[in-house]
Amino acid sequence: MIQKTPPLGWNSWNTFGCEVSDQLIRETAEALVSSGLKDAGYTYVVIDDCWAQKERDPVTGRLVPDGKKFPEGIRPLADYVHGLGLKLGIYSCAGEFTCAQYPGSYDYEFVDAEAFAEWGVDFLKYDYCFRPRETPGHLLYKRMGAALANCGRDILFSACSWGADDTKNWIKTTGAHMWRSTGDIWDSWESIKKLAMQQTDLQEYNAPGCFNDMDMLVVGMNGSGHVGLTGCTAEEYRLHFSLWALLASPLIIGCDVRSMTEETRAILSNREALAINQDPAARQPFMINSHADRPIWVRQLDGGDYAIGLFNFLDNESRFHFSIADMGLSRVCDRQLEFRDVWSGETRLVKGFYCETLPAHGFRLFRAKLRSL
Repeated sequence: MIQKTPPLGWNSWNTFGCEVSDQLIRETAEALVSSGLKDAGYTYVVIDDCWAQKERDPVTGRLVPDGKKFPEGIRPLADYVHGLGLKLGIYSCAGEFTCAQYPGSYDYEFVDAEAFAEWGVDFLKYDYCFRPRETPGHLLYKRMGAALANCGRDILFSACSWGADDTKNWIKTTGAHMWRSTGDIWDSWESIKKLAMQQTDLQEYNAPGCFNDMDMLVVGMNGSGHVGLTGCTAEEYRLHFSLWALLASPLIIGCDVRSMTEETRAILSNREALAINQDPAARQPFMINSHADRPIWVRQLDGGDYAIGLFNFLDNESRFHFSIADMGLSRVCDRQLEFRDVWSGETRLVKGFYCETLPAHGFRLFRAKLRSL
């Protein structure tokens, strides 16, 4: 399969950790549909770690779903999720054990890929814990990539090696469709800032077919759940979502969508931000300033529009300014830009130079069109 745009979906880990179950996944899938998030494009429902028993089947060598958490196994659950027009994801690890110390897929790659295909799985998150040190990471991911490519089913391969061991330079050789470029996200402003500031030198490794995954969204967690810490303000969550969208990261929801607020639903379903994330051209974004803590990111979109994002990670207000010449548009090209704010809907014309002071943790995300003077 070829992944032309960043995957959208939901994952159990951020909120529920090891507390996964058949009922949780069914209810979450139903909530994605009833909330309108499915219609907004979120299609993958991913079971993270802790879904399996602690031992493989002694005869077949296969992973065995935990009978208390998934009493009917995975196939009936996959059928139910598919019946809602969604896709089911599952989790494993390149090491001998998963990060929560359940059986990993090391030396069982083809056995596990075959089982996932038979169960109707559509997405595999593949972690990087407890791996043998003598085997290079690129070989571990190549093994599973080959196994998935030959399993008889299209399964999206989500490589979760945290950017370790120089992942960026070899991940596209493995068959992965998305790759984690960072460590784990936590529900705090400092965590969002840390991951965001790591992206400056990584965008050249982000492209259709293998998208740079900045980790799952914490929008709407509000300090609760497995990775809940201080939580964030609504504006900080909007900045988080906007930057992930602009930089073409997969958007994988981490909050409990069964009980999310209307404010959270509105952030996650902002159609203009999602359209930027899912733009079919999937071009590489570029920075037009040199400040990682207050970047100005630009991305040329299909059809000639631009996505422009200004992000203030400082704890004080900051002045942002740039010329359209910084975007590659000459001041004498006889054009101006019509900026539309993705969140407020307000529009303004920019004839050559843009300047604005943003508050601490403030941002702007624009879709800009070229207009004649």
